[in-house]
Amino acid sequence: MAKKVKQKIQLVEGVDPGLFGQKYSSRDYRYEESWGKNQFNSSFPASLVAYMSSKDISPVFICTDDKNEIVHNQISALELFGIDPLSEDAYYDYEAGYYPYERYYTASKKEKIDLVMINRSSSIPMSGLEVKLTTLPDNTTKDLSDAEYGSEIVVRSPTILFVACSICACYDSLEGKMRLHNMLNTIGEEIRDWGEIRQVAPHYEAIKRAVLSVSSDMADKQVPLIMQPIWKTDKRLTDLDEKCLDVFVWSNLSVIQMALRENTSEDDISRNQRTIIWLYKMLWDFTQFGKFNYTAIVNSLAYKYKTDKAFAISGRLTNQFMKSQELETPRISKYEIKNIILGDGQKLLRPERRFDAYLVSHPELFE
Repeated sequence: MAKKVKQKIQLVEGVDPGLFGQKYSSRDYRYEESWGKNQFNSSFPASLVAYMSSKDISPVFICTDDKNEIVHNQISALELFGIDPLSEDAYYDYEAGYYPYERYYTASKKEKIDLVMINRSSSIPMSGLEVKLTTLPDNTTKDLSDAEYGSEIVVRSPTILFVACSICACYDSLEGKMRLHNMLNTIGEEIRDWGEIRQVAPHYEAIKRAVLSVSSDMADKQVPLIMQPIWKTDKRLTDLDEKCLDVFVWSNLSVIQMALRENTSEDDISRNQRTIIWLYKMLWDFTQFGKFNYTAIVNSLAYKYKTDKAFAISGRLTNQFMKSQELETPRISKYEIKNIILGDGQKLLRPERRFDAYLVSHPELFE
């Protein structure tokens, strides 16, 4: 069978389809396959951040303080990406391995992260980020006021791996491992079978306290992990709101707090609790062996749940983290989308998800 030849597409004379700022990328936007739903959901957010940077607008950085309370800061695109997103050295690498973290774990296969920003001159990866393009409001907050809106977030199991690796990187010395070991206490020695709920559940509160102790200790060393752009709809949920786009960024430590936003059970283990247990076990093994077996931990500590995701959190709960002026009134209007999607690239979208569908069904945004 003859191999299908990929065809470059030019929808506007003299202008290639593209996305703002992405001069060098692992995706070639001149080809239709670079505009599929999975690609667009991470590539558009990266260009949204680059566009906001060009307007001197910084994403909201959701962090924690040394008391493990949520605080908001601003994080520039340079701080988020580790490189100026508009510089000649910026390379956008999607669904790629993030090598700085791979030294801390073994696995049946190394996990990919949504976006790795690479310095083209040095070939050094500058940041690794999960990307979650979310709608605002979600079903649990659509009947509330704008200030009470929130977005549902589904946290994948590899995200917890990246949280663990980011913490390991902060304690990657003999002295650091000893400090981490002391904060984790002796719980790791007291549980014989980590896969047995009846053995682990009684220790959950102690495990949680130990993880929070680590989080408090490294409050001034937290790093961005999840980039969460929001697209806001109108009250009827039928169109984009006039001010509809903004970006929230979750630090590695705020992801821990996200997992803790639920009621606990003394005789069972929920998905959220399992997440904290996974994290503890990864860190404990790191202090013992210098790395941890990610695949074995996730599979043997499944506790009756599937392991494709860690947990999900509803908009009612994310509102507690995202509550801000930027949540009520996002800073980028729907009429600016044409400055981010270039060369009529929107015509190459395959509207399988709601945001794609809005753009395809509203050509006036690109006039």
